[in-house]
Amino acid sequence: MDRHLEAFLEMLAAERGAARNTLAAYEADLTDLAGFLRGRGTRLAEAAPDLLRAYLARLTDAGLSPRTAARRLAALRQFYRFLAREGVRPDDPTELLDSPRQPKSLPKALRAAEVTALLEAAGRLPGRRGPLAVALLELLYSSGLRASELVGLPAGALTADSPLILVRGKGNKERLVPISGRARAAALALQDPEKPSKWLFPSYGASGHLTRQSLALLVKEAALAAGLDPERVSPHVLRHSFATHLLEGGADLRALQMLLGHADIATTQIYTRVMEERLRDLVETHHPLAQ
Repeated sequence: MDRHLEAFLEMLAAERGAARNTLAAYEADLTDLAGFLRGRGTRLAEAAPDLLRAYLARLTDAGLSPRTAARRLAALRQFYRFLAREGVRPDDPTELLDSPRQPKSLPKALRAAEVTALLEAAGRLPGRRGPLAVALLELLYSSGLRASELVGLPAGALTADSPLILVRGKGNKERLVPISGRARAAALALQDPEKPSKWLFPSYGASGHLTRQSLALLVKEAALAAGLDPERVSPHVLRHSFATHLLEGGADLRALQMLLGHADIATTQIYTRVMEERLRDLVETHHPLAQ
């Protein structure tokens, strides 16, 4: 074994208490790199950034997932930082290496029938929680708002005669979002003229308005009442369902970007991949020649 690799593994075991499986994984990753470098006439401790970049490219060409390649790069970073710290080499050649891009994953969207069941169950929750849950869920699903945007809506954001609400999103950017008449009526019905508040959904907490945690718990409660797995239901899942169902209905991607408040169209384009996967599953499941 390379003496520098051996010293690195000893450090992980002695100073960080690394488990046997962790040490074995580091050894395997760095031994693989050492073999690659040896084939190019370079020792493990002497690798230049361009050779390390070539090694990572080879991993990608070999079909390794971005997640696995990122784990390999993490091992490289720790090893070469160790060498630089120990004075074995004057620099860390991994400093300028880019991590492999991880594919963005999205939660599974609810089916339209599941959203309907969720809204009906929310209305059956006891006391004030029922009307509150209905208003929150109607707004989430009809507008695609982020949880933080919803709970932070000021009281004046909604009026009885306007189909739009002004939302302040990420980066303090404002956008107009249309909402359904049902959502507007449900939210306005909660307003108490005898207890005016600056927030659409006030609470007694320090912020003065409903928290994201309370919103998430209320959504889970409605999911349980609807007989849905609460792990599948969250404010973000409802935002995702809003976008997915709009796209299925023929919505324009640019319009969807504006509604969701995405700064970059590339973020919105994730939904096209979701649609492609759904269509592929549809063909594989129902086309007679796919069996």
